[in-house]
Amino acid sequence: MKFGGSSVADAARLRHVADIINTQADRKPVLVLSAMGDTTDHLLEAGDAALKQGKVEITQIENLHQATVKNLKLVREQLTNEPLADGIKPSQKDFNGLLDELKRLLSGIALIRELTPRTKDYLVSFGERLSVRLAAAFFRSVNMNARAFDAFDTGFISNSDYTKAELLKESWDLIPQKILPLIKENIIPVITGFIAKDAKGCITTLGRGGSDLSATMIAASCKAEEIQVWKDVDGILTADPRIVKNARPVQNVTYDEAAELAYFGAQVLHPRAMLPCMKTGTPVLVKNSYNTDAPGTRIENAAVSAKKSPPVRAITSRRNVTLVDIVSTRMLGQYGFLAEVFSVFARNSISVDMVATSEVSVSLTLDAAFDLGEVKKELSKIAQVEVKGGKAIVSIIGNVKRSSEILARAFRICQFIGVPVQMISQGASKVNISFIVNDTEADEVVKALHMDFFDAQ
Repeated sequence: MKFGGSSVADAARLRHVADIINTQADRKPVLVLSAMGDTTDHLLEAGDAALKQGKVEITQIENLHQATVKNLKLVREQLTNEPLADGIKPSQKDFNGLLDELKRLLSGIALIRELTPRTKDYLVSFGERLSVRLAAAFFRSVNMNARAFDAFDTGFISNSDYTKAELLKESWDLIPQKILPLIKENIIPVITGFIAKDAKGCITTLGRGGSDLSATMIAASCKAEEIQVWKDVDGILTADPRIVKNARPVQNVTYDEAAELAYFGAQVLHPRAMLPCMKTGTPVLVKNSYNTDAPGTRIENAAVSAKKSPPVRAITSRRNVTLVDIVSTRMLGQYGFLAEVFSVFARNSISVDMVATSEVSVSLTLDAAFDLGEVKKELSKIAQVEVKGGKAIVSIIGNVKRSSEILARAFRICQFIGVPVQMISQGASKVNISFIVNDTEADEVVKALHMDFFDAQ
């Protein structure tokens, strides 16, 4: 059971989480927690203040955690006396010891005016480490046999790519070795999401979707029945509810569909977080901790029968995209053109989202945050290059066996509302049809498509 930051944001939310866990205590849960509320942002702000102004300021972080301690009626002893468990060392630092350590770290940053990626990982790790200690102490106070653990003490070993570390293969064997004995002792492990340690013993963070990845890694390696990811939404929705007010939860999707939805804008589960479960076939249930009665969305290997499933599962959009049109200046049919194009992007560490090609041209999309100055300069040696900003990708996730129907309806809608489609990509993924429109038109397109595919039935 993984609970995100908004699910453990304060005392009231933690009480609610305890109630959710109690309803499933007989299933022997393992808990993975994010940092409380906006703690990660506050830690980064504190690091910035120490670096630029030489100030040590953790008032917001202390106030939130101490107010939660007080509200939950926890005393100092409950936060310091962590019970021991056989076969695994207890958390090295107690709750108050961590707050002291955080101040010392910030003092060091303020003194030398340096904040390296390695130090930044060490800094943000305090959010999760404080969260699990506070939560486990509260769970014990309401008669749950909970213990707090830092992920690196339960087998999470990563490389040294700070701020975006990848877990090493050894973690697949180490995690069950550490966690399964705790389950046999009827202990409820409360484990930090998002963090690990490298071979040198330095704390690392797992980058985007890191906390979900921590949970899916435990579920997959320990052969859990399922993983429950508790968020602040009713599951994966048919569209972004901020754009489409009557978006509804999707009952079940395949891993591929969920990965495409996440990659192209749905902020529910990051694609890399699903990789461990895809490997083992462990089902993922996305639930809403604010609305426990909602059935949520189940993500699993087995596709729902094509006969029963609607042609479209969901519609999503990704704003702030750049479209690059590249036309070869060489002879028609000369080999190696595409290889050269993509090697330019690789050399400049720029990832490409969508691609459409012909024999002499390629159109592709990128995140607008990338600086394309050097890329354009290199590509201009072999091609004419045109860069167009202010675009958006609209993606239709659905049954590609019905792609002709989906395309016909989608293009008819775009024609009806007067929005020209500037590029289309379909085929590489068996579940996704994506096309490019102007950024300013994306919301209108998503609303119109949703109305046609979901409301007109």
